[in-house]
Amino acid sequence: MSKWKGISSAAELMHLIEEIGFLPLLDSGIPGFSAEEIVDEDCRYVVFPDGGWDWPLWKWKGQIVTDMSCYYGKFFNKKAGFISKEWWPHFCNYRRSKHPCPSLDSIEGTILDTLRMSGSLITRELRSACGFNGKGMRSKFDSYVARLQMATYIVTEDFVYPHDRRGQEYGWGWALLTTPESLYGKETCKSECSAEASFKQLVGQFEKILPDATERQILRLIG
Repeated sequence: MSKWKGISSAAELMHLIEEIGFLPLLDSGIPGFSAEEIVDEDCRYVVFPDGGWDWPLWKWKGQIVTDMSCYYGKFFNKKAGFISKEWWPHFCNYRRSKHPCPSLDSIEGTILDTLRMSGSLITRELRSACGFNGKGMRSKFDSYVARLQMATYIVTEDFVYPHDRRGQEYGWGWALLTTPESLYGKETCKSECSAEASFKQLVGQFEKILPDATERQILRLIG
């Protein structure tokens, strides 16, 4: 990964994701394997004396999700990252073999069905639609959504930002959630091989791009 140090644009990051297939946004537990660690210093998080902040990498993620064929969500030990469209079928095939689609009478099934019927919703809209209102409900709901992302049933379609009186975007933004089937079609979530074969393909790819990683570190990423 060291050869990619100094990435200074969303286009360069998109090229990398396309080439290696997987890239966590922030610390992955493997030194150097995250967008945060490989971007140029000018693209990292900085706080200004007046309390304002700038983080080019944070702004790029929305552009990457909408401009290239990739998937973004909490896929790596409940941490966010990108997966290319090429590798998604194997990743989805293996993860769903471990986490079958939740039944409609379960909380996770209700959340997923609500999202499917709506097409896409920002997190707080989905939370409200599912009745997770009141004190302490936000963190509980976020845990369910994180599990559904880890199981590859929910992904992020885009990011929505509020606007100030001058029409300028501000804040951290809200994830616009959808299903991978709604985003790119049902066929993109299917693999021609078994879940075991997909697992072997995933292990081989991670060993290729992370030659210094341990078996345990790789297995934690694959899930």
